[in-house]
Amino acid sequence: MKKLLILALIITISACKEEPKVDYTVVTGKITNKASGDFSIQSFDRTFEKTLEVSEDGTFADTLTVDGNSYVLYDGKNPIFMHLESGYNLNVTYDATDFDNTLTITGKGSEINNYLLSKRKNQKELFGNSKDTYSLDEAEYKEKMGSIKDTQLALLESVKGIPGDYLEKEKRNLNYSYLYKLSDYQGAHRYFTKQQDFEVTEGFLNELEGLDYNSVDDFEFSQDYKRLVTSNYRKEATDLSKKDSIENDIAFLKTVSSIDNEVIKNGLLFDHATFGITYTKDLDTYYNTYMANSTDDDNNAIITEKYNKLQALNAGKPSPQFVNYENYKGGKTSLSDLKGKYVYIDVWATWCAPCLGEIPSLKKVEKQFHDNNIEFVSISIDKLPDHEKWKTMIEEKELGGVQLFADNDWKSKFVTDYQIEGIPRFILIDPEGNIVDANAPRPSNSKLTELFTELSI
Repeated sequence: MKKLLILALIITISACKEEPKVDYTVVTGKITNKASGDFSIQSFDRTFEKTLEVSEDGTFADTLTVDGNSYVLYDGKNPIFMHLESGYNLNVTYDATDFDNTLTITGKGSEINNYLLSKRKNQKELFGNSKDTYSLDEAEYKEKMGSIKDTQLALLESVKGIPGDYLEKEKRNLNYSYLYKLSDYQGAHRYFTKQQDFEVTEGFLNELEGLDYNSVDDFEFSQDYKRLVTSNYRKEATDLSKKDSIENDIAFLKTVSSIDNEVIKNGLLFDHATFGITYTKDLDTYYNTYMANSTDDDNNAIITEKYNKLQALNAGKPSPQFVNYENYKGGKTSLSDLKGKYVYIDVWATWCAPCLGEIPSLKKVEKQFHDNNIEFVSISIDKLPDHEKWKTMIEEKELGGVQLFADNDWKSKFVTDYQIEGIPRFILIDPEGNIVDANAPRPSNSKLTELFTELSI
């Protein structure tokens, strides 16, 4: 009897012990017909990126330590937007040649991720063609956005197995998405209808009034909430820029620095600096303003590394090189081949709308300075599967200058050496191969021709 009591006690104690907390996520799967190139996972805030190894049969498996929620699995063509938490064990399979119809996600955590797949698919179908939707009048547009929100909410509530905490956050997120689409309407309507003086009527944005911009939970969970918060402080920064006659990017850092909430302040500072530091005209002031106000050591280390690399791109420094890039007209071209002339470089891609928007202006500038001591070079960072699309666009749009195809898209050494985080990006190099401006004015900016004239090009 005594032995039985002891055994029962042991069983009871064992049953009461907490299961060890899992602080990692397992992601496995198989890709059929995968094209060449990397397969990676990246967090939305770009603080985490890892290349996943894919075996010859297309299978992959990795264990990840995640400290956020939103990630993207990407094979170079097909993005899979995912929600990851510690303890998830997900299996992802698809045929790369029929991605939309074959993508399957199973395992622990699959309920939320399958909801996200359905949500994105429905959003795309419901929103329709951007030009048609943004060209609607105010009443029609608002009604359509409201209908999309209601449909997405019904989808969310129909899914079984979604945890209550996620459910409540996602309900708020759907409303933030609706509000962001309203705030986005004026600028998009101007763009698609070519009515640059268009203004939304008084009351159109009433639903944004009184919005709380200090919710850490929503800031970390909802990309659209973060966009709304960012937009709010951008407006304040514009006012400060005009008032104090300072550059808008510096004004934004100063405006955000007054936020009391450390998480939101640090998040906005980092999001802006990740791209902004590579574009700013006053690198030292930008960096010092950022560092004086950010209290996140990990973020600061990333921005400091960027700053140190950007020091090598100051005016007068030797330009990073590109070597043996494919030339549309045949053969290979290196930057050194163009020595003796100024070189104006346009880094672009066929999928980049702002890049395409610069083409008419670029053609005009090329024509104006055609007989001068300058070469106009366009470097496409399209991925290899879009190589033919690149060639076709050159033909159809009758692109001039020297048309080159980078050797490894975004990861090309020339692109990473110039710390290019967004396109289009324009660079001006002098006849000796030194940097004149690592962030040269765009062709549509009159300051470009002023700069060329000043340099006697």
